[in-house]
Amino acid sequence: MKVTFLGTSAANANPEAFCQCPNCTRARELGGPSLRKRSAVLVNDDLLIDLGPDVQTAAQMYKRSLTAVRYCLQTHAHSDHLDASHLLSRSPEWGVMGAPRLHFYASRGTLQAAAQVLERDLAPAGLLALETGEFLNLELHAVEAMQTFAAGAYRVTAFAANHDPMVEPLLYAIQQGKSSVLYGTDTAALPEEFWQELHLRRFRFDLAIWDHTYGPDEEERDHLSAREVTAYAARMREEGLLADRGRVLATHIAHEGNPAHPELAAFALRHGYEVAYDGLVVCLGEASSGGG
Repeated sequence: MKVTFLGTSAANANPEAFCQCPNCTRARELGGPSLRKRSAVLVNDDLLIDLGPDVQTAAQMYKRSLTAVRYCLQTHAHSDHLDASHLLSRSPEWGVMGAPRLHFYASRGTLQAAAQVLERDLAPAGLLALETGEFLNLELHAVEAMQTFAAGAYRVTAFAANHDPMVEPLLYAIQQGKSSVLYGTDTAALPEEFWQELHLRRFRFDLAIWDHTYGPDEEERDHLSAREVTAYAARMREEGLLADRGRVLATHIAHEGNPAHPELAAFALRHGYEVAYDGLVVCLGEASSGGG
């Protein structure tokens, strides 16, 4: 399984374009991995996690074509994770040729939020109407927490995130063959029931990707901070939830409390995890490579 990080920042990108805080200033000076677009991940060539506002730019920058994407796992409907206009722009009506039918998996709350955004563009039918799916070359799939389903060759299990309940946010465990990935953003601290469920389902991840919105000196609030990522990495190893060579990577990195990439990466290595950056490619079972 090949995992490409198309973006690794929180909602306002990093550095924040209008901010002069020390973290943003340092990130601009360094460039490279310290420059982060809004979070999204491409798995192999055909599965996208979050149809966010920066995915087209990122795909072009890192030469990771989206033309073969058949499946999209949407974590939730917040605008830094879902730019619903992409559902229009990839359609035949916009002159797109050869795109496969997109199977879009999301909670009912997220689908309803997306429908509201596109209400004017898709009137009178709306996003949720069957005829709209044909028009957009799109098939919507409502997903509930604790549900396991097949998306092509992938076996996916959804879990409830501890985030905005209005959009019913989800985390995803993705399995293909012998490889497995946990994608854990956006969320605040997770209840004990989540960890028990991982054990009940006998998960053992090659790669765990965790929300890291707040930095080493910040408290967990509506998202995780470095403290929780440190604790989660240790817990996954202690409880056998990581494979022998399993890795824990941080993403969704805000400028609040998070230093530029070199300093944050050094901190993470001392605390048992790694920091992803835009363009990073992780090939499970093999050495990783990256760009950006």
